[in-house]
Amino acid sequence: MMPLLPATLKRMTEELVTEERATEPTAPPLTEQSTLTALTALTALSPTSRTRLGRRRERAATDRAALYDILDEALVCHLGLVLDGTPVVLPTAYGRDGDTLYLHGSTGARSLRAAGGTDPAEVCVTVTLLDGIVYARSVNAHSMNYRSAVIYGRSRVVTGRTEKLHGLRVLTDHLAPGSWEHARDVNAKELAAVTVLALDLAEASVKARAGAAGDEPEDIAAGTAWAGVLPVRTAFGDPVPNPDLPEGMPVPAHVTGRAQRGTGPSSGSSA
Repeated sequence: MMPLLPATLKRMTEELVTEERATEPTAPPLTEQSTLTALTALTALSPTSRTRLGRRRERAATDRAALYDILDEALVCHLGLVLDGTPVVLPTAYGRDGDTLYLHGSTGARSLRAAGGTDPAEVCVTVTLLDGIVYARSVNAHSMNYRSAVIYGRSRVVTGRTEKLHGLRVLTDHLAPGSWEHARDVNAKELAAVTVLALDLAEASVKARAGAAGDEPEDIAAGTAWAGVLPVRTAFGDPVPNPDLPEGMPVPAHVTGRAQRGTGPSSGSSA
């Protein structure tokens, strides 16, 4: 199926909300962002001027499930924004619930204050999974097998206690599943010291490469160099207990079970 252009998306959304607007005449006007948000559940990933690939367009994924798969498997994202005129890109933990990405950090972090203030800065969040190093017969044809996601938008600060705790749980369940039930609850002081941001996944792109090297015919015919893929995997090792634990305290099942599985978060988020 051909991806829908933004203009088509806007027209479709206007038709979908005509009846609602008739009963709510004060509803805000449509924007490209609101158009994408309204149609997230109805369409695949749809290109915008920022997410449309300029090169290797055949590597783009149009299925929203591909975005979810990358976000659910990776553990670290990079949050990019312009802070006081300077580009800043910071690695951070995250968690996904449906079409919302939650990020968090200290209330003192300037980047989070800029990303979620009264006039929030535009942000760009990227996530990359490296699946393999591609060795080719020529240096120029070497490559990587990867899956990557890029998300644009304006995040909002989560202020309500219920959603803030929910966002922190989503983050915890993604990075360290089982810990929300096992460890002590977040207390009032800790909750006040943390900022939680929510970012809509409406405007996003996915790009991936898989497979063997793409060598030139003359290099293949020469047969003078090896070509192939060296897979790259993220794996958990054996748990290392803290030295100040009581003697004989066993490693909990949610930790040992994850180490035995070897890779990735143990549970996916809701689609």
